[in-house]
Amino acid sequence: MKNKRILVLDDYDLTRDVIKRNLAANGYQLYTAGNFELAKEILKEIDLDLVITDLKMPDISGLDVITYITENFKDVEIIVITGYPTITSAVDAVKLGADDYLTKPFTDVELLAAVKKTLEKQENKREFNREISDGFGEKFGIIGNSEKMLEVFKTIKKASEINSTVLITGESGTGKELVARAIHYTGFRAAAPFVPINCGAIPETLLESELFGYVKGAFTGAHTTRNGFFISANKGTIFLDEISETSMMLQIKLLRVIQEKEVYRVGSAEVQKVDVRILVASNKDLHGLVELGKFREDLFYRLNVLTVNIPPLRERGTDIFQLANYFANKYASEFDKKILSFNDEVLDILGKYNWPGNVRELENLVHRLVIMNEDGNIRKADLPVFMKSRINSVSDVKRTLQEVEIEHIKNVLEYTNNNKSKASEILRIDRKTLNNKLNQDRNE
Repeated sequence: MKNKRILVLDDYDLTRDVIKRNLAANGYQLYTAGNFELAKEILKEIDLDLVITDLKMPDISGLDVITYITENFKDVEIIVITGYPTITSAVDAVKLGADDYLTKPFTDVELLAAVKKTLEKQENKREFNREISDGFGEKFGIIGNSEKMLEVFKTIKKASEINSTVLITGESGTGKELVARAIHYTGFRAAAPFVPINCGAIPETLLESELFGYVKGAFTGAHTTRNGFFISANKGTIFLDEISETSMMLQIKLLRVIQEKEVYRVGSAEVQKVDVRILVASNKDLHGLVELGKFREDLFYRLNVLTVNIPPLRERGTDIFQLANYFANKYASEFDKKILSFNDEVLDILGKYNWPGNVRELENLVHRLVIMNEDGNIRKADLPVFMKSRINSVSDVKRTLQEVEIEHIKNVLEYTNNNKSKASEILRIDRKTLNNKLNQDRNE
């Protein structure tokens, strides 16, 4: 912790000198500035670890200093000092990114304690970031080093350390179940069961009995007593995918499970205690469904303790190429084929394509390329026609929105071999809307 570089920004010479003397005596490297312009020069030239800034200065507010540092030097920690303390100023400073808040006059012991605590926190964050960048996601099949995915990995790590419910959001095909598995298998419940349930894949009339179980004779066909998924997941994690597809009545019962940690089998008055970590996912805006009266508000807030938002593939930059190579290696090994090599023209197309089906669509594409390819070299001609046509030209800007939309619909239909159900899923519209748009195009 010694030799850490610290900048003290304060317009009073005496304050700067006292802090510099005390911290330098404890092995820290100190830099001082009496105004913000000098502080900015030091920040640009020196790789600092910590800035100690006054809150009230003639040329600038300490809150503006915090904003400048957090926006431009993300790895620099901040301690605010002030002789005019208020609860509001303390809260504002912390909200903007300050790590600690000291009120003048403070003792040498208080200053050293605050500096030590802040720098230890910084070292823990750096160690965590090193772990995240060292293939953290690959252990669970989550590939990517983009800034947005590193944020996902950080949230996964935080989620694994707590026992609260977690809401995982993202478009279809982004890998929500992989994230749920990562949270479970990096947490303290890793040795217990992980039970994934797709709520949209089970008929509504059966979902309750599947989740909570039933007793013999509870309904026609209930020939034996059976435990539900919640009891099967006891001590472990249950993952409820497409939670938005549950009925309002079932949502009430799910709320009870979360609050009381108990379930009732269908047809039984006997309560069953369960110790289950609940993870849920949705590709729909649950908050929007709450406002429309289609999802219970109380359940939404119970589920939304911590949120992991998975970005769509089109926003992940070079992760696309990393994923393409990962899937190429995976399927080449599986089918004993040559590892694919993508030329620059192909990579350019992959990078510009919009990926409406996200990672799942990319995996399916590479899977097909591996099967069909013989020499290991992927050329532009090997890619689907609709994918090549999606690369925008200058003339695209003169086309109407309707023209662009119908072309994309036709491209997706070609990609799915005219499977309207699959096309509707990729486009995230229902089949009726899809047919209406196609009929409208035919009639014009």
